[in-house]
Amino acid sequence: MAKDQKKQPRPKAETPKGFRDYFGADVTERKAMLDRIAEIYHRHGFDPLETSAVETVEALGKFLPDVDRPNAGVFAWQEEAVPGGGSGDWLALRYDLTAPLARVAAQFRNDLPSPYRRYAMGPVWRNEKPGPGRFRQFYQCDADTVGSASVAADAEICAMLADALEAVGIARGDYLVRINNRKVLNGVLEAAEVRADQADDVLRQIDKFDKVGRDGVLALLTTGRKDDSGAMIEGVGLTGAQAQPVLAFLTSKGADNAETLANLRAAVGTSAIGAEGVDELAEIAGMLAATGAAEDRVVIDPSVVRGLGYYTGPVFEAELTFEILDEKGRKRQFGSVAGGGRYDGLVERFTGQKVPATGVSIGVDRLLAALRAKGLAGTQAQGPVVVTVMDRDRMADYQAMASELRAAGIRAEVYLGNPKNFGNQLKYADKRGAPVAIIQGGDEAARGVVQVKDLVLGARIAAEASLDEWKAQPAQTEVSRADLVAEVRRILS
Repeated sequence: MAKDQKKQPRPKAETPKGFRDYFGADVTERKAMLDRIAEIYHRHGFDPLETSAVETVEALGKFLPDVDRPNAGVFAWQEEAVPGGGSGDWLALRYDLTAPLARVAAQFRNDLPSPYRRYAMGPVWRNEKPGPGRFRQFYQCDADTVGSASVAADAEICAMLADALEAVGIARGDYLVRINNRKVLNGVLEAAEVRADQADDVLRQIDKFDKVGRDGVLALLTTGRKDDSGAMIEGVGLTGAQAQPVLAFLTSKGADNAETLANLRAAVGTSAIGAEGVDELAEIAGMLAATGAAEDRVVIDPSVVRGLGYYTGPVFEAELTFEILDEKGRKRQFGSVAGGGRYDGLVERFTGQKVPATGVSIGVDRLLAALRAKGLAGTQAQGPVVVTVMDRDRMADYQAMASELRAAGIRAEVYLGNPKNFGNQLKYADKRGAPVAIIQGGDEAARGVVQVKDLVLGARIAAEASLDEWKAQPAQTEVSRADLVAEVRRILS
């Protein structure tokens, strides 16, 4: 090697910042959860859709900044220019599953049924600064109806979301799907005579209701208030009279949907758009009641204020109401795991025509974390039955045993490492989480038997049992070779 040639450093074996690797149990648990959700969506008549992970930046639309490289918020790159054809297209990894749906609905509008009902599950990518619990790649699970202006579509999405939560194991009483309507909020702003340049500020203060309460919001809407540090936060500048419809809206949650709707009608006053929003909520409440989605599952709740620049009608979110302990040991509710609403303007970007749409997105990682918090996931995944190798020359016999177990629906594998040290084979089985090990040496083969070792029972006996209990509960039994499958099935059951 020439002196001026430096030895290439070895690459670091580390996951890029903001990304993570998912191993066996994580992948298995997520798939099981998504399969149960997919079954609910399928039962409601929704079709699966898998779109490309890559879209044109133009189609994604949302993250187009005024810079030379349009990659803010997404992972984007520019295709090589075609000779004589100008600069190449900008492409990007999808940042959600809704933007690709809008493109599909426009591109295949002559082929797809209308309304088009689809669900999609898969990874999305966001070029954001990573932090604790904040990743650049994560899973989403969406269901949408495109092409129906009826609020029956919104009601169906909400009822289906409740069914999906129960399907994965969240019990009634541990969740609540809450519904509001952007039109009601617009009506409140109209009733309060809020100027267009004040609207965004008012909406931001409304969103603080859970943190600062009625009096805090009143101060923020009018003259301002001091924060916890004593610094003064400037108010929006509404009069007390203007603030009253907003406060009436925020405190309109009643004992039941009927009372809430009556309070909302009073809050929107004579606003036509507000009355339209309340009528839609009343219609949704009636349909939910007819389908058996009682108010302990799905409820009208004015405190839902989300995606105000995006949604055009009903909005909803699913909140898990059970308590968990945070990192400091304090009790708190788990919180939101899904959200959505009506977005009637998204497909219009492509077609120039309004196409009504509504949908919901489940935060897959958050819902899986909730299941683990409830003890419904996160347990040690059971590995395969391991057929040990006592004689290299009889590998075909061992493969036949594993094949019989698989044919019976039992997960099984043959040990393929160095079989010289039998102890290492049992260590491997333990590391794999194997429930059973199969052992057959030359002597057992000659007698037509196998040794079946219950590894779970063996570990429990070793940890807990007395000598007498150990003798009474042998963890390893000898059975006829013909009874191998039956004995393994007995242990697993």
